Amino acid sequence: ERWQASLAHAGKESTAKLRRHYAKALSPFFAGCTLRNVTPAHCEAWASKRGAKLASQTFAHELDAMKAIFNYAKAQGLIIRNPAESIRRRRIVHALVAIPTREQFGKLVSAIRESDGRPDSQAKAKDGADLVELLAYSGCRLDEARNLRWQDVDFARGTLTITGGEQRTKNYEARTVPMTQALSGLLSRLHTERHPPQTECVVSIKSAKKCLDTACRRLGFPHFTHHALRHFFATTAIESGGDISTVAKMLGHRDGGALLMKTYGHLRQEHAFAVAKQISFGTEAPANVLTLNPAGVL
Repeated sequence: ERWQASLAHAGKESTAKLRRHYAKALSPFFAGCTLRNVTPAHCEAWASKRGAKLASQTFAHELDAMKAIFNYAKAQGLIIRNPAESIRRRRIVHALVAIPTREQFGKLVSAIRESDGRPDSQAKAKDGADLVELLAYSGCRLDEARNLRWQDVDFARGTLTITGGEQRTKNYEARTVPMTQALSGLLSRLHTERHPPQTECVVSIKSAKKCLDTACRRLGFPHFTHHALRHFFATTAIESGGDISTVAKMLGHRDGGALLMKTYGHLRQEHAFAVAKQISFGTEAPANVLTLNPAGVL
């Protein structure tokens, strides 16, 4: 509890909630044992029993929480060494994320917009499809998309400012990005239909999970999530020739594109092969390449 309280001022409530969850999962393995009497053997027993049940990533999260708690105790002078410091993570193998193709995405949106016969189903379907398109055309995370307000949309400049609302974005930084043509068309249509006040949210629902699940089931598609639509934006942008660093900035990454290269490097390589085929070392430049005249002007 003291460890959690020491971190209460930093991070989001969702992060604090996870810390509480991991601490609760750990506590039964150390019940009745005073802090100074916790040994590496206790931690190894936890790793042996818990490790057999948990996925690698969940195991890593619990282990990180355990080490952080004991490091806090060490910093407070309550123990001399961290009894969990020798416990190692298991190798994490990330499963491939199901990402819709462009054809699948088009069919998905059409399927969501179809009414199933109930009087109110078309209205609900419309809101779900609007959120799905917003996620796909902007690359926003779900929390970022549902906290967008019309005051964040600048039609004159063609930009969208993503703030994340009161909880802010994942890295606590707002970003202003250029709108794709598809996003501009979607937002223009929604604005014309509603004539909303500037403070109103762009989308009226918090989740499209139910309509996504239903459409995927009816179409026989893999289970596409909200986050898969962010991946769809990234892959589409890269396949369209967008450079990694620019796409990373549009997604709100601060690593200059390292994560995108790791995740979508194969797409960038395919694009590189296409570019390589266009490179000519002849005496005349290809017709579609801009050249400088003797005066140094394009």
